Parts: sequence; C-alpha cells; structure tokens
Amino acid sequence: MSQALTLARPYARAAFSLARDAGTLPAWSQALAFAARVAADPQVAAVLGHPKLSAADAVALLAPDGAGEAFGNFLGLLFDNRRLSLLPEIAGLYDELRFEAERVVKAKVTSAAALPAAELETIKAALRRRFGRDVEVEAAVDESLIGGAVIDAGDVVIDGSIKGKLGRLEAALSH
Repeated sequence: MSQALTLARPYARAAFSLARDAGTLPAWSQALAFAARVAADPQVAAVLGHPKLSAADAVALLAPDGAGEAFGNFLGLLFDNRRLSLLPEIAGLYDELRFEAERVVKAKVTSAAALPAAELETIKAALRRRFGRDVEVEAAVDESLIGGAVIDAGDVVIDGSIKGKLGRLEAALSH
C-alpha cells in the first residue's frame, strides 16, 4: 500500500496543479472519484490490464460524461505509464491536497444510530471552532458502538462511544 501511495503521489500533485490552474478543483475531484470507483471494480481491472485495450478505450471507460480534455489527457498519461490501477490512491491524495488548499477538514462521524441533521450541524460547528476551518461531515452508523459516537477528522480521533469507554476501562483495570 505504501508503495502505491508513493507511486500515486506525483500524479495526484500533477492533477491538483492542473485543476487548480484551471479553477476546476471540485470537477476534478468528482471525475477522479468516478474513475477510481470504476477502476477498482474487479471486472474493469481485468479489462484495463488487457494488452489489446487502447488508450482511447481506457479513457472512454474511465472518464465521466462532461470531463474535460485535460482530464482525458491525464487518464491517457496514466494509461501510457501503466498506472491506471493507482486511480483510487490518486483520488484520495488529490482530495487531501484539495481540502488543504480550500482549508477544509473532512470528518467522519460514526454513531450507534443515525444522527438527526441538527445534531450533525452542532458537531460540525464544534469542529469548525476547534480546527478554525470549514468542515465537511460524513455520517455513518455502526451499531457495535452501543452508544455515543466516534469522530475521525484526519489526524484527530475523538472516541465518545460507549464501546471505546468500556475498552479504556478494561485497559485501566487490567493494568
């Protein structure tokens, strides 16, 4: 995995540079996410590895409708360098660069039950105050948490779940 990230990093930086210069950061983010989802499909991965596949066919398969010529050229470069399998890593690294440039923190809030929109907004406001940046929140449900929530915002993880508290109590009692 770390080798894939190392190989993907220059491509993600190049994509970010192209998108930033053109003022199309969100569009490139969506196009890369689409291409990454398609490329990650096992059936598509088999087709992408076929020796008779042309660059034009690969671009047609991976580029979403409305993607610009620059995005198609980028996919063609990945095809020529046999790096289409890195699209999921490239998309992830690109989003990190984009969120850093836009001063946005991406946070995932995992709770034992679905949270109401008002509660998610309260969490978003608290995270905005803590980080001093805009916050993009993704909600998820994990019933194994029993209650409470876990907030994962990059390097910061706030575990307020009952499962987490029981785990910390168990660790404290065992030592």
